[in-house]
Amino acid sequence: MPTLAKRPMKVQNGEVLPLTEMGFGGAPLGNLYRKIPENDAQAALQTAFDLGIRVFDTAPQYGLGRSEERFSKALARFGRENVILSSKIGRLLVDCEPEEVTPEAFIDVPQKRIVFDYSYDGVMRSHEASKARLKVEKLDILFIHDVCAFSQGSQELSDQRVRELYDLGGYRALTELKDAGEVKAIGAGVNEWQVCEKLLGLSEFDCFLLAGRYTLLEQDALESFLPLCERRDVSIILGGPYNSGILATGAIEGAKYNYAEAPPSILDRVGRIEEVCKAHDVQLIGAALQFVLGHPCVKTVVPGAVNAREVEANIELLNMPIPLGFWRDIKSEGLIREDAPIPEDK
Repeated sequence: MPTLAKRPMKVQNGEVLPLTEMGFGGAPLGNLYRKIPENDAQAALQTAFDLGIRVFDTAPQYGLGRSEERFSKALARFGRENVILSSKIGRLLVDCEPEEVTPEAFIDVPQKRIVFDYSYDGVMRSHEASKARLKVEKLDILFIHDVCAFSQGSQELSDQRVRELYDLGGYRALTELKDAGEVKAIGAGVNEWQVCEKLLGLSEFDCFLLAGRYTLLEQDALESFLPLCERRDVSIILGGPYNSGILATGAIEGAKYNYAEAPPSILDRVGRIEEVCKAHDVQLIGAALQFVLGHPCVKTVVPGAVNAREVEANIELLNMPIPLGFWRDIKSEGLIREDAPIPEDK
């Protein structure tokens, strides 16, 4: 298996974090949609580390602490100093009665409920709780979680959460943690680039974990957000490279696009991309994975994995040869933006 390349992420104090071009996302290990056996979870984490992945991201939301606790077991084997570790603030986990458990999309979770809290105290409490579940003294990156309209349910609620972050001291807490050396970088983990752009207009951030929103199917972030990141030297960790399914499965019946059934226009576009893939003997899923890394701001891509084989498959796809002619053809046919950077020929 080829070695994963390192992509340096600069942070505001001048330090550089050596991110690997592929990371490991902890949401599936929180039992997202289905229960993942512990041995599969640990095998996935171990295989990721053994194959060179050094960026590991999780959050309190993922299985109401289940993912962080699973990470803690793996970190004890890896050695904390050997990975770049991130978690998130914004959701506090509170003990509750069984009927009050916040299920969201996770199953077989601890008896907890979620309380949104972007205040100074909420950030500090969430940070300490994550460290305790992870059994570490420090995190590398701390993300503000889900202040986007997609996650909050409306633009109005998104705007309210952003106001809370600043008016109630949450951003001040993040900067204090960074200034004290408790974390090396701060950012936001969200599902929309627009709120990232808004946050950059309000204050300084080192990076964003963006789920989707820059994929083979979506490049609107090239209009203003990604150029802003280039000017400000802000890095992107990119999750959701398959738009929640269709760029992995292709334009099949029932294919998912952004967590819903793909509309006819998307099915048609993906079908046209698949025709170009066939002409160049390229797998759609591999093209989707590699495309996002063509942009200089995208340092790491984080596809999902729930067992060792899926981790191995992801790395194989990342290293799959894709000729420059493929990228030129999908551009010439108007299937991606003309100004979208493309990966180097492997």
